[in-house]
Amino acid sequence: MKDYDEHAIVEQLHDPTRQRKAFEVIVKRYSEQLYWQIRRMVLSHDDANDLLQNTFIKAWMHIDYFRGEAKIATWLYRIALNECLTFLSKQQNNPSVPLDDPQADVASRLESDPFFNGDETQLLLQKAIRTLPEKQRLVFILKYYQEMKYEEISSILGTSVGALKATYHYAVKKIEAFLKDSV
Repeated sequence: MKDYDEHAIVEQLHDPTRQRKAFEVIVKRYSEQLYWQIRRMVLSHDDANDLLQNTFIKAWMHIDYFRGEAKIATWLYRIALNECLTFLSKQQNNPSVPLDDPQADVASRLESDPFFNGDETQLLLQKAIRTLPEKQRLVFILKYYQEMKYEEISSILGTSVGALKATYHYAVKKIEAFLKDSV
């Protein structure tokens, strides 16, 4: 969508007669990006689709509170992130993963997922990412896959740029160690 004008969309969001149409433009523009951000955090296509839908439902329900102080993408990423954190927290509290080898379950879920078409290297990288603590995983995904600047990540996560740089550095080191040990 090269004709996307964020300022105009924000104005339309505040006009009840044009709000729905503006939101449709937002959904079309950000669905794929948000899907892949969510998917990298939850692995399952079905879970990612559900969380994407929940993200847009929450955004729509709270559209009147969006003042345009942040970018629409930042606002949506924050909602999606909160949805993922809630989902992952519930999963952690109700584990269906074998306690003896959670990585085996991650690998089998990835390998059996018809929507995962990555090669061996990509599968190994996904396994490595899944071993990271939650915050490191989120920072790594936003920086590496979404190619966000630290300032953008800072506004989404509410963390200082310096702390994000350190978190990303530690995540990369852990992934490198995992990959080295797996070869």
